[in-house]
Amino acid sequence: MSQQLVISGLEDVRSSFSFSVPLQVRFSDIDGYMHVNNGVYFSYLEHARALYLYQQCGWDVMDVGTVVADLHISYKKPIHAFDRVSAFVRCKSVGNSSFVLEQVLAGTTEKGEEAIYATASVVMVSVDMKTMKPTPVPTQYRVKLEQK
Repeated sequence: MSQQLVISGLEDVRSSFSFSVPLQVRFSDIDGYMHVNNGVYFSYLEHARALYLYQQCGWDVMDVGTVVADLHISYKKPIHAFDRVSAFVRCKSVGNSSFVLEQVLAGTTEKGEEAIYATASVVMVSVDMKTMKPTPVPTQYRVKLEQK
């Protein structure tokens, strides 16, 4: 089991994550409890991971794909319709065919208060797109993942 990501506050996130993407909270994300449904958090995290791999690493998923092998999320605070949320992503470690990404959903509430909404740890596996079997993380991506 992966270790839980410990974050002390939004300033800690901003200073220790070099990649982030703003997210748009859509009306359809809101559930009957008037906050973002817990399942939508997974979509937010997936969107941020895909952008991280493409923009930060130049990853060509049509050649070598990635799949989620394990995902742990800790919900910290509900996201509401008018909160401003960003997803932060960084690589914690790289193995032979897998790597661990740490993610944080954070921002400001409608009232302007800083908030950490969720933290996550995700084990990704690189796969050959022809066979869908694990394959070593290509060197050109490994180098970029390992840059802190």
